Amino acid sequence: MTQRRGPNASSGRWREKGRLGNRGMKVIENWALKDEEKMELQEIQPMEAKHIAEEADRKYEEVARTLVIIEGDLERTEERAELAESCCREMDGQIRLMDQNLKCLSVAEEKHCQKEDKYEEEIQILTDKLKEAETHAEFAERSVAKLENTIDDLEDKLKCTKEEHLSTQRMQDQTLLDLKEM
Repeated sequence: MTQRRGPNASSGRWREKGRLGNRGMKVIENWALKDEEKMELQEIQPMEAKHIAEEADRKYEEVARTLVIIEGDLERTEERAELAESCCREMDGQIRLMDQNLKCLSVAEEKHCQKEDKYEEEIQILTDKLKEAETHAEFAERSVAKLENTIDDLEDKLKCTKEEHLSTQRMQDQTLLDLKEM
């Protein structure tokens, strides 16, 4: 079955073609707008890229300056670290020397402590001997005092005895004289 196309059918085709034409125009306009946007973007992108590149250059220069400063600081810090290490080595040497001196002093101290203990023992012995000698001396002094008293008493008795003896001798001499006279 074939369809018949009537006068309305041809106007529908034109309408369809017109729609397609409007549509095509819209598509072309859209393409044109997109192309314009792309072109605008392409014009803006190099400026943005240039701006980004300039900013990157500026940041690079800033980082390069900072790097130079940091390298200078690093050199000074390394010099100070070397100086500090040198001082540490020197102090380590001094500490070893002091440690050796301390060991020698500790040994000497031990010897002196032993001598001190020995001397304290000797002092104690001598103190005991001194006390004993003082006791003997006190006893001797008392004995001497007693002996002196005894000597004094004996001397007094001797004197008295001598006087008695003299007196007795005189009497005897007198008696002998009296006897001779008789």
